[in-house]
Amino acid sequence: MKQVVVKNDLAAAKKPEEAILEAVRRFGYGENCTFAIKLALEEAVTNAFRHGNQKDPDKHITVRYEIDATKILIEIEDEGPGFDPGDVPDPTLPEYIDRPHGRGIMLMRAYLDTVEYIKGGCAVRLEMFRKE
Repeated sequence: MKQVVVKNDLAAAKKPEEAILEAVRRFGYGENCTFAIKLALEEAVTNAFRHGNQKDPDKHITVRYEIDATKILIEIEDEGPGFDPGDVPDPTLPEYIDRPHGRGIMLMRAYLDTVEYIKGGCAVRLEMFRKE
């Protein structure tokens, strides 16, 4: 599994995103898959930056990934205290519709085969399997 550690900075996190998307294309995944992976990466990295690392410039985001012809596996880890994803309210419920929190998790779950929070909520494992 490849690993890239970047400063807790959204611009710095673009470097591993570009490498991952290049590998996704190189293995022949289609536009829909590439879109889903790009969206999930942006959401997971933004959550690590804002919520996990609390925008602290002294912290880091670790991106691990493994891509082959049958599946894409990505892990995004922050240096924050972690969280319980079960505590995040459903953003589609009327009482939470105006809150900006939880939509990224919902989108990742809608587009990917697996979205699993590990290491006490400090890391998320994202998986997508080839569907051809």
